[in-house]
Amino acid sequence: MSSLDHLVLATPDLAGTVAEVARLTGTRPVPGGAHPALGTRNFLLGLGDGAYLEIVGPDPEQGEPEGPRPFGIDALGEARLVTWAVRVEDVDAAVAAARAAGYDPGDPWELSRQTPAGDRLTWRLTLDRGQGRTGLVPFLIDWGATPHPSAGLPVVPFVGLEAVHPDPERIETPLEAIGAKLPLKAGNRASLAATLFGETGLVVLH
Repeated sequence: MSSLDHLVLATPDLAGTVAEVARLTGTRPVPGGAHPALGTRNFLLGLGDGAYLEIVGPDPEQGEPEGPRPFGIDALGEARLVTWAVRVEDVDAAVAAARAAGYDPGDPWELSRQTPAGDRLTWRLTLDRGQGRTGLVPFLIDWGATPHPSAGLPVVPFVGLEAVHPDPERIETPLEAIGAKLPLKAGNRASLAATLFGETGLVVLH
């Protein structure tokens, strides 16, 4: 069974969203680093059990990227929980197993960033290049020998993740193929909702 690696909260206003998450949870996310050539930067907040929240948005220190920023950031009018990632130990094997089960998560490719401390993190993932696959089916991520980004982060406990989709059965098949669990219910518009336990009570991110 795949385990939650991180949630992706994408935003057109990185500084504003970081401040709002800090206000809601009582805990301030910490700088993660820039994604060279993608035009984005992130801030991180631990969720416990080796998982974390990634807040990602335009990096003011980078010029405009050649292609669209990932996660549909360029088209967002406000912050949105766009997708999530599950951690695997061998992404090539996980992709092959998913394809054998009837779902193609995409070919793995490599990304990297430098931490504020100067360390270089590298990882492989199945997120589409360009806009990036966003939605209820998570992408796969393999950190290899790189220390996991959740280590040492301030933590806001994770309560749960749930989703709404007009046709939940369409989502269940790919979820089963990659071994991911996600409570689903029928609704008009596909969406994700994550519940955290902040300093003053429950916080729901959509």
